Amino acid sequence: MATIFWLAALVIFVVIELATFALTTIWFAGGALAAFILSLLHCSIEVQLVTFVVVSFVLLFGTRPFAARYINRTTVKTNVEGLIGKTARVTVEVNNENGTGTAVVNGQEWTARAEEEHEVYAPGTMVMIKEVRGVKLIVSKAQEEA
Repeated sequence: MATIFWLAALVIFVVIELATFALTTIWFAGGALAAFILSLLHCSIEVQLVTFVVVSFVLLFGTRPFAARYINRTTVKTNVEGLIGKTARVTVEVNNENGTGTAVVNGQEWTARAEEEHEVYAPGTMVMIKEVRGVKLIVSKAQEEA
């Protein structure tokens, strides 16, 4: 019975991976394959379960950083994360003490705050987007003007 279970688990993990290509279940498919082989060798269910967990986590932690670095590097950042590193033009003075500031990036106006509390940016200043907190851009002076 365990052999059928591990074979079914292996197939399910592979089908999910093929459907998503998100590298989320492939490591568990490897663990299920190892447990399936042990079930064919008539090892105890405890050994099979431990092998499944160990092999899955070794594959996950051993190959995930590599896969994330080399396989998904062509992923295009979208939405807010795509703004980080871009330049914006200040339209209303950015002054954290007064709680003022707006900047335009990609034709959209955003509330902006300086990365350094004491910095003030006048309208027309080009700034670099460092991060996005909620609906506010956190900016610093762009390199061209620094």
